[in-house]
Amino acid sequence: MNTLSSPNAKSTNWFGIVLVSIMFWLSSSLLIDFVIMPGLYFSGMMTQPDFGSAGYGLFWVFNRIELVCAAAIISGLLIARHFRNDYEVISSGIRSRWALEIAAVLLAIALTFTYWLSPTMGALGISLDLLNGSYTVPGEMTPMHLAYWGLEALKLLGCGMLLKLALQDLKVVDSEV
Repeated sequence: MNTLSSPNAKSTNWFGIVLVSIMFWLSSSLLIDFVIMPGLYFSGMMTQPDFGSAGYGLFWVFNRIELVCAAAIISGLLIARHFRNDYEVISSGIRSRWALEIAAVLLAIALTFTYWLSPTMGALGISLDLLNGSYTVPGEMTPMHLAYWGLEALKLLGCGMLLKLALQDLKVVDSEV
């Protein structure tokens, strides 16, 4: 119990956790958006009747990872803002109010993907007519794809902005050393 309450115990590097979470989330989003999904599309997977359930299974896992990344980022930002004496507050770094607002928007996007968009798209893509040999993508799927790509673009932009703020903090640290 003394090690948990000891003031000499080394604190967690929340800046590092935020930076790693941002980089992991951004790189995994880019991988799934520009490598995995186009590969599935061009291989003809979207014309298969079970693509809806396979896509939902893929995004079920990925959306939960996004939620963990968003939670780690927003927690790290709140902790960094709380310990202002340990970390110098600068106007343009991850301890700025902009970083916290961007992180809140990213969390909202991850929640939207997880609890609304992915389940709805998965339900629309499920083929209920297994005896029919052909499969067409439902017309309602087009607005859902537009909403997904719009939110995905906002998410990538937000992650990029947070990464830029974090890298500005690294420049400040490097110039002080």
